Amino acid sequence: MSATYDVIVIGAGHNGLTTAAALGRAGRRVLVVEARDVAGGLAASEEFHPGYRSAGLLHDTSGVGSDIVAALGLERHGLRLRRQAADVLTLGDPGDALLLCGEPRRAVAEIESRSAHDAQSYVRYRDALDTWRGILRPFLNEPPVDLLAPESSGAWDLLKRGLRLRRLGRRDLLELLRLTPMCVADWLGEWFETDLLKAGLALPAVAGTFMAPRSPGSNATLLLREGAAGPGIETGAHTLIEALQRAAEAAGVEVRMGAPVSRVGVEGHVRGVRLADGEELQAAVVAASCHPATLFLRLLEPSRVPLRVAHAIGRYRSRGTTAHVLLALRSPLRFRGRDDAPEFARIAGGIDAIERAFDCAKHRRMPHAPVLEVHVPSLASPELAPEGHAVVSILAHFVPYALDGGWDESRRTQLGDRIEETLAAHCDGLDVAARQVATPVDLEARYALPGGNIHHGEHSLDQLLVRPIPECNQYRTPIPGLFLCGSGSHPGGGLSCTPGMLAARAILAR
Repeated sequence: MSATYDVIVIGAGHNGLTTAAALGRAGRRVLVVEARDVAGGLAASEEFHPGYRSAGLLHDTSGVGSDIVAALGLERHGLRLRRQAADVLTLGDPGDALLLCGEPRRAVAEIESRSAHDAQSYVRYRDALDTWRGILRPFLNEPPVDLLAPESSGAWDLLKRGLRLRRLGRRDLLELLRLTPMCVADWLGEWFETDLLKAGLALPAVAGTFMAPRSPGSNATLLLREGAAGPGIETGAHTLIEALQRAAEAAGVEVRMGAPVSRVGVEGHVRGVRLADGEELQAAVVAASCHPATLFLRLLEPSRVPLRVAHAIGRYRSRGTTAHVLLALRSPLRFRGRDDAPEFARIAGGIDAIERAFDCAKHRRMPHAPVLEVHVPSLASPELAPEGHAVVSILAHFVPYALDGGWDESRRTQLGDRIEETLAAHCDGLDVAARQVATPVDLEARYALPGGNIHHGEHSLDQLLVRPIPECNQYRTPIPGLFLCGSGSHPGGGLSCTPGMLAARAILAR
């Protein structure tokens, strides 16, 4: 006889665990099934060389809000939020560096050493972002309006959202409408004259996307990221996963690792799942934190998927542009000419350098000058490396998924060499004990990411306003009892846990 649950969650990534923990705390009997042998998905901590562990692929934890931490009681399970945002070292040409400090007064002082004009503009820039944040944060932390049936959101809910916009005032509202479709290079150009500062602020807006700073709509991703930004987690993404696992277990959730799903059972209504080993598990609700294309095009029988849904999911863009490199160092990472040891760095060159890097992704070429986001997680979590050693995690952006001629070991090594050389040009030597390189194709295979996209679908204006498709805009799908709870849903990818929490609320409200 097959086991029966109230809810089965597919995937033990950060969103899947969030959904499970929230439902477990609400008294539901929940099972999480995970294909891999380790929980966490893109935030999983794994040993990549004896004695060295990664802290997960996702570096930016600023999207994890205090409301979700409180709702799941994660602080009781060891999670700690930073008091302020982390410092980020932005690097241009070798020897050219600008520290973007998390503390606003220090940030202004650092920028003033470059440009008095930009220092003054930075204060006004942050004030403007604070204004937009009051509007954007609720948009990100609430379910989207059902565009196919807006009345389903309720008159009062729609009125509240309209009043928020109206409170902006005519001038600010028109400014927000102007900014959203802009390219981030133009908007930052209205504020600043220092190219390295603009590059450091622009890179997070286009990281992991199929856009560059001069792409229309790229400013929307900057505004949305800033709208969700908080201080981040003290010790990195992997500690979020540990806290979520403990919270789920405390709520009575069962988690099964090494249990890949081969089919979601549907007989008019969801009936449960079948595992790859043939075991049948029953539930009236299934929540999938996997990529939407994986669910609709692989885990469901084609006859169960409405034709319009299959067609829309087939057009849902998911081009990966990110590679991941892990370095095991025998000594601490030291950036040239600096006494401090920042945990985060961006090697962006300038706006034009980011644009040229994107050209390689567009034209399927090997990157010549990779644009890098560098994280040294062993500074915050010394247990990740032997004493006196270091772990460095690098996200290289605008690496093509569909490289001309394809990816093989030789080209993977070539990519790793270029990334390591780019980092080494800014450091006082790199004593590398081991290196692991994952191309977008490797990430697709390792994490079940169609197209290798780390956000479960591209962050572009159309795919953020309606995510992933209109028929699944509010976590429900056209199949009764089947829900989406992953990064392919509103408000998108990255490490926030918001899709998982909003999906849990949708399930409880069904």
